[in-house]
Amino acid sequence: MINLKDQDFNDFIQKEKKPVVVDFFATWCHGCQVLSPLLDKIAKEYEDRAVFAKVNVEEAPLESQKYGVERIPMVLLFKEGQAVTGFVGAIPENEIKKWLNENLGSEEEKMEQIIKNYEEYAKDSGIQLNPNREQVKGVIKGLLNNEKNKGARYCPCRRVSGSMEEDAPKICPCAWHMEEIKKDGHCLCRLFVKQ
Repeated sequence: MINLKDQDFNDFIQKEKKPVVVDFFATWCHGCQVLSPLLDKIAKEYEDRAVFAKVNVEEAPLESQKYGVERIPMVLLFKEGQAVTGFVGAIPENEIKKWLNENLGSEEEKMEQIIKNYEEYAKDSGIQLNPNREQVKGVIKGLLNNEKNKGARYCPCRRVSGSMEEDAPKICPCAWHMEEIKKDGHCLCRLFVKQ
Protein backbone atom coordinates (compact mmCIF):
# COMPACT_ATOMS: atom_id res chain seq x y z
CA MET A 1 0.00 0.00 0.00
CA ILE A 2 1.10 3.52 -0.76
CA ASN A 3 1.34 6.00 2.13
CA LEU A 4 0.07 9.47 1.24
CA LYS A 5 0.38 12.80 3.05
CA ASP A 6 -1.14 16.22 2.42
CA GLN A 7 1.68 17.27 0.08
CA ASP A 8 1.37 14.31 -2.32
CA PHE A 9 -2.26 13.17 -1.93
CA ASN A 10 -3.97 15.30 -4.57
CA ASP A 11 -1.22 14.84 -7.14
CA PHE A 12 -1.33 11.06 -6.77
CA ILE A 13 -5.14 10.81 -6.84
CA GLN A 14 -5.38 13.03 -9.94
CA LYS A 15 -2.66 11.23 -11.94
CA GLU A 16 -3.55 7.61 -11.14
CA LYS A 17 -5.39 5.90 -14.00
CA LYS A 18 -6.82 3.04 -11.91
CA PRO A 19 -9.42 3.61 -9.18
CA VAL A 20 -7.75 4.40 -5.84
CA VAL A 21 -8.98 2.91 -2.56
CA VAL A 22 -7.86 5.15 0.31
CA ASP A 23 -7.84 4.03 3.94
CA PHE A 24 -7.95 7.03 6.31
CA PHE A 25 -6.64 5.80 9.66
CA ALA A 26 -4.77 6.67 12.88
CA THR A 27 -2.23 4.51 14.70
CA TRP A 28 -4.18 4.71 17.98
CA CYS A 29 -7.52 3.63 16.41
CA HIS A 30 -8.55 0.05 17.29
CA GLY A 31 -10.96 -0.27 14.34
CA CYS A 32 -8.14 0.87 12.04
CA GLN A 33 -5.89 -1.86 13.44
CA VAL A 34 -8.58 -4.42 12.62
CA LEU A 35 -9.27 -3.10 9.11
CA SER A 36 -5.68 -2.49 7.99
CA PRO A 37 -4.56 -6.14 7.63
CA LEU A 38 -7.77 -6.96 5.76
CA LEU A 39 -7.11 -4.16 3.27
CA ASP A 40 -3.47 -5.25 2.89
CA LYS A 41 -4.66 -8.76 2.00
CA ILE A 42 -7.40 -7.55 -0.33
CA ALA A 43 -5.02 -5.09 -2.06
CA LYS A 44 -2.98 -8.03 -3.37
CA GLU A 45 -6.08 -9.74 -4.72
CA TYR A 46 -7.38 -6.58 -6.44
CA GLU A 47 -4.06 -5.10 -7.62
CA ASP A 48 -5.05 -5.45 -11.28
CA ARG A 49 -8.25 -3.44 -10.71
CA ALA A 50 -7.30 -0.74 -8.18
CA VAL A 51 -4.48 0.95 -6.30
CA PHE A 52 -4.66 0.91 -2.50
CA ALA A 53 -3.33 3.77 -0.36
CA LYS A 54 -3.26 4.75 3.31
CA VAL A 55 -3.56 8.19 4.84
CA ASN A 56 -2.71 8.76 8.49
CA VAL A 57 -5.20 11.50 9.45
CA GLU A 58 -2.64 13.02 11.82
CA GLU A 59 -0.11 13.36 8.99
CA ALA A 60 -2.67 14.59 6.45
CA PRO A 61 -5.08 16.87 8.31
CA LEU A 62 -5.90 19.01 5.26
CA GLU A 63 -6.95 16.12 3.02
CA SER A 64 -8.78 14.46 5.91
CA GLN A 65 -10.76 17.63 6.50
CA LYS A 66 -11.35 18.16 2.76
CA TYR A 67 -13.02 14.75 2.47
CA GLY A 68 -15.00 15.01 5.71
CA VAL A 69 -13.14 12.32 7.59
CA GLU A 70 -14.75 12.71 11.00
CA ARG A 71 -14.79 9.03 12.01
CA ILE A 72 -12.15 6.41 11.34
CA PRO A 73 -11.42 4.07 9.83
CA MET A 74 -12.93 5.58 6.71
CA VAL A 75 -12.31 4.16 3.27
CA LEU A 76 -12.99 6.21 0.14
CA LEU A 77 -12.90 5.10 -3.48
CA PHE A 78 -11.59 7.63 -5.99
CA LYS A 79 -12.21 7.40 -9.72
CA GLU A 80 -10.67 9.90 -12.11
CA GLY A 81 -9.60 12.03 -9.14
CA GLN A 82 -13.06 12.19 -7.55
CA ALA A 83 -14.31 10.48 -4.39
CA VAL A 84 -17.29 8.40 -5.54
CA THR A 85 -18.20 6.22 -2.58
CA GLY A 86 -16.89 4.85 0.69
CA PHE A 87 -17.61 3.29 4.04
CA VAL A 88 -16.87 3.93 7.71
CA GLY A 89 -15.80 1.32 10.22
CA ALA A 90 -14.07 -2.03 10.29
CA ILE A 91 -16.32 -4.23 8.20
CA PRO A 92 -15.73 -7.94 7.42
CA GLU A 93 -13.55 -9.02 4.50
CA ASN A 94 -16.48 -10.43 2.50
CA GLU A 95 -18.34 -7.10 2.83
CA ILE A 96 -15.28 -5.16 1.64
CA LYS A 97 -14.99 -7.43 -1.40
CA LYS A 98 -18.71 -7.08 -2.11
CA TRP A 99 -18.31 -3.29 -1.94
CA LEU A 100 -15.27 -3.37 -4.23
CA ASN A 101 -16.99 -5.64 -6.76
CA GLU A 102 -19.97 -3.30 -6.86
CA ASN A 103 -17.86 -0.19 -7.28
CA LEU A 104 -14.82 -1.05 -9.40
CA GLY A 105 -16.64 -1.76 -12.66
CA SER A 106 -18.53 0.52 -15.00
CA GLU A 107 -21.83 2.02 -13.83
CA GLU A 108 -23.71 -0.75 -15.66
CA GLU A 109 -21.52 -3.43 -14.04
CA LYS A 110 -22.09 -1.79 -10.66
CA MET A 111 -25.85 -1.80 -11.21
CA GLU A 112 -25.80 -5.48 -12.22
CA GLN A 113 -23.68 -6.44 -9.19
CA ILE A 114 -26.06 -4.62 -6.84
CA ILE A 115 -29.05 -6.33 -8.47
CA LYS A 116 -27.32 -9.70 -8.05
CA ASN A 117 -26.62 -8.96 -4.37
CA TYR A 118 -30.26 -7.96 -3.75
CA GLU A 119 -31.49 -11.08 -5.59
CA GLU A 120 -29.36 -13.23 -3.27
CA TYR A 121 -30.63 -11.33 -0.23
CA ALA A 122 -34.25 -11.75 -1.38
CA LYS A 123 -33.82 -15.49 -2.02
CA ASP A 124 -32.25 -15.98 1.43
CA SER A 125 -35.11 -13.99 3.01
CA GLY A 126 -37.99 -15.81 1.33
CA ILE A 127 -39.03 -12.83 -0.80
CA GLN A 128 -38.09 -11.76 -4.32
CA LEU A 129 -36.74 -8.79 -6.17
CA ASN A 130 -39.41 -6.94 -8.13
CA PRO A 131 -39.62 -8.64 -11.57
CA ASN A 132 -39.94 -5.21 -13.22
CA ARG A 133 -36.25 -4.61 -14.07
CA GLU A 134 -36.73 -0.92 -14.94
CA GLN A 135 -38.42 -0.23 -11.62
CA VAL A 136 -35.57 -2.03 -9.82
CA LYS A 137 -32.97 0.03 -11.69
CA GLY A 138 -34.85 3.23 -10.80
CA VAL A 139 -34.81 2.37 -7.09
CA ILE A 140 -31.13 1.42 -7.23
CA LYS A 141 -30.30 4.73 -8.93
CA GLY A 142 -32.03 6.44 -5.99
CA LEU A 143 -30.04 4.32 -3.52
CA LEU A 144 -26.77 5.19 -5.25
CA ASN A 145 -27.70 8.86 -5.35
CA ASN A 146 -28.34 8.78 -1.59
CA GLU A 147 -25.05 6.96 -1.06
CA LYS A 148 -23.19 9.64 -3.00
CA ASN A 149 -24.98 12.63 -1.47
CA LYS A 150 -25.93 11.40 2.01
CA GLY A 151 -23.31 8.77 2.78
CA ALA A 152 -25.38 5.56 2.72
CA ARG A 153 -27.85 3.68 0.55
CA TYR A 154 -30.92 5.08 2.25
CA CYS A 155 -34.25 3.97 0.85
CA PRO A 156 -35.17 6.63 -1.73
CA CYS A 157 -38.80 6.52 -0.53
CA ARG A 158 -37.97 7.63 3.00
CA ARG A 159 -37.05 11.03 4.36
CA VAL A 160 -33.47 11.24 5.66
CA SER A 161 -32.84 13.53 8.64
CA GLY A 162 -29.04 13.73 8.44
CA SER A 163 -28.55 12.00 11.81
CA MET A 164 -26.64 8.75 11.17
CA GLU A 165 -28.16 7.13 14.24
CA GLU A 166 -31.73 8.11 13.36
CA ASP A 167 -31.32 7.26 9.67
CA ALA A 168 -29.60 3.87 10.09
CA PRO A 169 -32.90 1.89 9.88
CA LYS A 170 -33.55 3.55 6.49
CA ILE A 171 -30.53 1.91 4.84
CA CYS A 172 -31.75 -0.57 2.22
CA PRO A 173 -33.07 -3.11 2.94
CA CYS A 174 -34.78 -0.88 5.48
CA ALA A 175 -36.02 -1.98 8.89
CA TRP A 176 -39.66 -2.00 7.73
CA HIS A 177 -39.46 -3.85 4.41
CA MET A 178 -40.47 -7.32 5.66
CA GLU A 179 -43.45 -5.93 7.57
CA GLU A 180 -44.56 -3.96 4.48
CA ILE A 181 -44.19 -7.01 2.21
CA LYS A 182 -46.37 -9.10 4.57
CA LYS A 183 -48.99 -6.36 4.72
CA ASP A 184 -48.95 -4.90 1.17
CA GLY A 185 -47.17 -7.53 -0.94
CA HIS A 186 -44.20 -5.19 -1.52
CA CYS A 187 -41.93 -2.83 0.38
CA LEU A 188 -42.56 0.92 0.19
CA CYS A 189 -40.20 1.52 -2.76
CA ARG A 190 -41.29 -1.75 -4.43
CA LEU A 191 -37.75 -3.10 -4.66
CA PHE A 192 -38.80 -6.30 -2.91
CA VAL A 193 -42.08 -8.16 -3.34
CA LYS A 194 -43.78 -11.31 -2.02
CA GLN A 195 -42.72 -14.57 -3.59
